[in-house]
Parts: sequence; structure tokens; C-alpha cells
Amino acid sequence: MELRCFRCWSVVLLLLFIPCGCQCISVHILNKQPVHAVPGSNLVLRAQIQHGPLDDIAMVTWEREPETGVAPETVTLATCPSRSFKCTSTRTNVHANWGQQETTLQINGYGDEDGGVYAVTLTDHKGTKTTAHCIVRIYEAVHHVSVSINVTHSTLICGEAWGTDPNFSWLYERVAITNTVGKVSKDGSVLYVTKTPFCGHFTCMVSNKLGYSSATYTAAPCEAEGRGTTAAVVCLVLLLLLFGGALAFLLWRRHRQSNRGQRLQDHLDDAI
Repeated sequence: MELRCFRCWSVVLLLLFIPCGCQCISVHILNKQPVHAVPGSNLVLRAQIQHGPLDDIAMVTWEREPETGVAPETVTLATCPSRSFKCTSTRTNVHANWGQQETTLQINGYGDEDGGVYAVTLTDHKGTKTTAHCIVRIYEAVHHVSVSINVTHSTLICGEAWGTDPNFSWLYERVAITNTVGKVSKDGSVLYVTKTPFCGHFTCMVSNKLGYSSATYTAAPCEAEGRGTTAAVVCLVLLLLLFGGALAFLLWRRHRQSNRGQRLQDHLDDAI
């Protein structure tokens, strides 16, 4: 029994001292994916490297291939050979570097042709490769904003074609939405209208880093409230005119009677 235990512990200790090999080398791209780059800006990709003390990285390679296609062609962007920590780039606007724990790739003046699937590959001294991938797409402006309505639920839905990171906001008669008009969904794309009657102009504005676009839904004109106000104003004016006319008539009549009495008194005085 003691001999078996001794053998078991010997195997455990032996496994602990065996170099971990390729399983201990790993690479992970830190950028949130997919990465969207604004045209003309600088694209920077960062990857974290993890490896054991006995693992030797012989080469770091950055590559790119199209996101779609039957037989995508892989393009090498930069290579970083062992121990020199200096990378060689294939283009003047491409720069790469690497250290024991991180490697970065920077493309200055990002263009349409720079989109695709990026790959960073670590090659150890045995030739074993470990790769991490990252999708990079161009940052698109907002396009073709539209507003549709669900009449049964008094709901307005704002849609946008293919813009990157769209932000939604609503206006009613060119003023920000308040609780008296309605409530906006968490992502901002839906407006639940609580205003009664359902009337007026509702505008959805969609924006991102490259600008904004908008669309307006025009409901029935808000005539009931306007007509009621107009009628009240007209009635008030008529009442004021009638009151003024009656007051003027009474004053005129009183003045006339006063003048008649004065003339009668003067006539009696002359007769006496």
C-alpha cells in the first residue's frame, strides 16, 4: 500500500516538473469586437500574451484577410522575430511592436481597404502556432432614418439602415419629449405616445460620431385644442364688446337726460 502511494506521488511530482509546452502560450486581443474604425483615423489593435517561464516565443506575426469571400487572400502586415523585439512592417503606415506580455498593431490613416479579419499569431521554438482573431470594419455614418407607427398601441418606431453605434432621440414639435407626450424605450428607438389626442409632429433623430439624420412622423393636426382656444377668445371679445356697448349706451342716455333736465330748468328760469 505504501509502495503504491509512493508511486502515485512520484507521478504527480513528475507531471509538475514537465514543461507545459504549447498549452501555456496564449494570446488574446483586448479590443472590443467588432472594432469599428473611422476613415482617416489611426487603428490600434492590442493583444495580451501569456506564456510560462520555459516557453520561448520565436515569432509574432500580424496578418489580415477579407471578412467574406470564397478564397480570401491573407496579407502579412508585420513580423516580429525572436528576442529582437523589433517588428518589420510591409507598409509605411503600419507599425507593430511586442514585448513579453503585449503586442500592438497600428495602422495610420485607416481606409476602406483595411477592413477584414485580423490575426495575431505566436510561434514558439517548436513551430507550434497560437492565433487570435479580430474583425475590423469601417465606421459608417447613419443612413435612411425612418419612422413607422403601430396604431393599435400608439407606438412610434424609429429605424436606421446601417450606421455604426446609432444614438436615438425624439422631439415633439421641435422640443425634447416630456412625460406628458410619451415615454422612450431603453435603447431610444421606440416612443410610446401617451398624449391624447394623438396629433402633431414627432421627430426621430439618429446620430453617431460622423453626424446625424432625422425623420418626422406627422399625425393628425392638433385642431381640437386650437379651435377651442380660438372660440374662447372670440367669445371673450364679443362679451367685452357687448359690455362696452351697453356701458356706452347707458352713459350716453344718462348724459342726454342730464342735458334735457338742464335745458328745462333754464327755460323755467327765463319764464319767471
